[in-house]
Amino acid sequence: MKKLNLAKNTILYTGALTMQKVLSFLYFIVVARAIGVANTGKYSFALSFTALFAMVLDFGLSQVIIRESARDEEKSKKFLANIVAFKILASLLIWGVIAVAVNLLNYPEITRQLVYISALVMALDSFSLTFYGVLRGHRNLQFESIGVILNQVMVMVVGFLAIWFHLSILFFIVAYLVGSLFNLSFSLLTLKRKLHLTPWPKFDRPILKELFKIALPFAVAGIFVRIYSSMDIVLLSKMANDSAVGWYSAAYKVAFALQFVGVASLAGIYPAFSAYHAESKEKLAASFVKVLKYLTLISLPLAVGVTSLADKMIVPIFGHQYAGSIPALQILILCLPFSFICFPLGAMLNASNKQHWNMWSLGLTALVNLILNLLLIPVLSYVGSAWASLISYIFLFASGVFLVNKILPYPKKTLLWNFIKIGVAAVIMGLVSEFLKLKLNFMIVIPVAAVVYLALIYAFGVFRKEDWQEMKMMLFKKQIS
Repeated sequence: MKKLNLAKNTILYTGALTMQKVLSFLYFIVVARAIGVANTGKYSFALSFTALFAMVLDFGLSQVIIRESARDEEKSKKFLANIVAFKILASLLIWGVIAVAVNLLNYPEITRQLVYISALVMALDSFSLTFYGVLRGHRNLQFESIGVILNQVMVMVVGFLAIWFHLSILFFIVAYLVGSLFNLSFSLLTLKRKLHLTPWPKFDRPILKELFKIALPFAVAGIFVRIYSSMDIVLLSKMANDSAVGWYSAAYKVAFALQFVGVASLAGIYPAFSAYHAESKEKLAASFVKVLKYLTLISLPLAVGVTSLADKMIVPIFGHQYAGSIPALQILILCLPFSFICFPLGAMLNASNKQHWNMWSLGLTALVNLILNLLLIPVLSYVGSAWASLISYIFLFASGVFLVNKILPYPKKTLLWNFIKIGVAAVIMGLVSEFLKLKLNFMIVIPVAAVVYLALIYAFGVFRKEDWQEMKMMLFKKQIS
């Protein structure tokens, strides 16, 4: 199979992820408007509840198969056979645990049925993740990029048919099941045709022991991420009501619609950080500072702009029934800059062989998020969950800065001065938005505010033409493979 360089892989996968997230966001808007706030709450709960178990099922094994497929082809075949065997058994066990749990929690019948189907989706996606992991190890993201888009298209086709024929809410989760079945078939067929691999399951105790030993840090970190990214909706569903979950889910979807930009950037910055760590601490520090600056340039104006325009955006996008999402969105969107910056902080710790530090940072963040939700939901309902998310991201950001500071000297004054200038530009842009939204439609205010912001960061000397060239080189550097 043809191996693609980092530039092509990054461009392909980032493009596919961008298209998938745009389609997913638009699809969520249509579904949310069609099924109403309470049903959106049930729908979001089912997906979030099963997501809590997804990392337990994968157990970091997909990360292992990526690495081993890149290093040792023969060994990766043995690993793949054992991973498939483990996941077949684990899928059955975890599906049973989910079914028992949702019944013990005494959810209504329709919610339980949604969870049963969503658990099947989770299991199928876990196998697809493993198969695509082998392809990633062979440095080709072309087929995964195609699969990501086709999966979303299948979900949308079935979902729109459910809306057209006024079908039960169950069919909106069935849409994900159809997409996952297609994606699994596509990934398996690609594995067989391009790498001539047929992943027959096999239990080999020494291999499994080695697998779990390697996978443990990845698994623990992944479980922590799942807890603080999904637990809020699960707790809301028990401690509040379906409408609260629906309002919170709509706000969350808008607030984190662009988080994939940070995720996609890891495809370029992580290998670059890893290479610079071995090659030159000066280059590592310089690239780290630039990545932080660029991600702040993108995320901070988004946070300020959406905070300003939230009261004008939610109702036209989702409908009057979602007006309750406005206060949650104004808080959740402030998570975005911290979320973006946490990606390079985590990448720096992993690239510097401090992945266990990153794991404990994520674990403490998950604990903080859980405690805050338990304290704030009874008092503030879904707005309390929004505050819990913001405080948790600030904690993760602060712990990441503290830990990176212990392993890498970098020009903090330069970085701080850039942050101040970006912040001033974003605040001025926000004030302009506040003034214009009283007179103009928010769709007109957005491009005007964007022009104001771009003019200011250029006038302040924060972003120049050479910065654009450097950013492209950092994210798409061909020398690093």
